Amino acid sequence: MELDWKKSNGLIPAIVQHAETGAVLMLGYMNPASLTRTQESGLVTFFSRSRQCLWQKGETSGNTLHLVDIRPDCDGDALLIRAVPNGRVCHTGEATCFGKAANGFLYHLEDVIRDRRALGNEATSYTARLFASGLNRIAQKVGEEATELIIEAKDDDRIRFTEEAADLLFHLLVLLAKKQVSLREVEAVLENRHQ
Repeated sequence: MELDWKKSNGLIPAIVQHAETGAVLMLGYMNPASLTRTQESGLVTFFSRSRQCLWQKGETSGNTLHLVDIRPDCDGDALLIRAVPNGRVCHTGEATCFGKAANGFLYHLEDVIRDRRALGNEATSYTARLFASGLNRIAQKVGEEATELIIEAKDDDRIRFTEEAADLLFHLLVLLAKKQVSLREVEAVLENRHQ
């Protein structure tokens, strides 16, 4: 499909989506030169409307966007760019320019768990202590939380049941992080089974 560069005075809005999680990361604008540079370099490059020049995302911060693919919309006047970010995307330090709720709280929690693992501050972080305790202990915690959820399921206390479900989900996310499996990968398996 040919792109309609004329509709918006030579620029096309480009929505950037995390290729693994599906989170909407940011919106930028592209001209033909920035699109070509993106395709050739594999690093997402925009046209800066304020500076009137090409701008590679992360050229100063190091928080680059690594291109996976580019898809035009049905009218050829917008682009969907699927990319993998190297660090936080937003200049505010958030993972996305749309805040924590851009892809749901579980994905935000997954990011927090990864951050706690990387920081490894066992004195102040239960999550860091879990990672330090090793795979066997993390797996054991998932088993314990699953058992507690099953026990609560036999009662009529909705609040306790919900709390135990949250504990199980949290510890499962820690186990996934330890095994270097993303929530998006698990989601993809469920999506494939659903078809």
